[in-house]
Amino acid sequence: MAISLSKGQKVDLTKTNPGLTKILVGLGWDTNKYDGGADFDLDAAAFLLGGNGKVTSDSDFVFYNNANGGGGSVIHSGDNRTGAGEGDDEVIKIDLAAVPATIEKIDFTITIHEATQRNQNFGQVSNSYVRILNEETGQEILRYDLGEDYSVETAIVVGELYRNAGEWKFNAIGSGFQGGLAALCNNFGIAVG
Repeated sequence: MAISLSKGQKVDLTKTNPGLTKILVGLGWDTNKYDGGADFDLDAAAFLLGGNGKVTSDSDFVFYNNANGGGGSVIHSGDNRTGAGEGDDEVIKIDLAAVPATIEKIDFTITIHEATQRNQNFGQVSNSYVRILNEETGQEILRYDLGEDYSVETAIVVGELYRNAGEWKFNAIGSGFQGGLAALCNNFGIAVG
C-alpha cells in the first residue's frame, strides 16, 4: 500500500523497498473553471542538484525541451499541454542506481507556462500531486497531494529525492514561488536571459 505524505514529511524510499532502482515520478493536476480564454499548460521538471543545492550545468535541468539528464538516468516523458484526462499528466523516469554520484538531490517542480501573460496562477489549479511508482511492477510507493494552499504562485517545488547514508529518501516540500520557471531556475543556479 502506498504511503500518503503530508507537507514536510520525509520517508525512506530504497531502504523500505529493497532492490528498488527504477522509479516513475508521476505529476498530475486539474484546472478549476477558468474563463481567461487561454489554455492552461502546466509543466513538470526535475533539477539535478549537487551538495550546494545548485545544478552543475544547464543539462541538469530536465524538462520537455531537455528530456534527458544525469547521463541518461533521468528522462522526461514529454509535454502535456492541457492536463486533461485521468492519471499522471507528466512522468519523469529515474534509474536511481545510474544517477551520477555528484547528484545529491533531485527536485521536482510544476510551473505554469506563460502564467504572467495568461494571468494564471496555482489558485486556479486543483488536485495537484506527485507520486512515485516502482517502474518494474507499476506499484505506487508513495503519494503527496499538494492541497489547495496556493493563490498567486506560478511555480511549485513539489518534492525532492535525496541521498542519505547510501539510500534514497523523499521529502514532500510543496513550496510555492512567484516568478514562474525563471524564479526556479535562478534558485537552482541556472542563469535565465
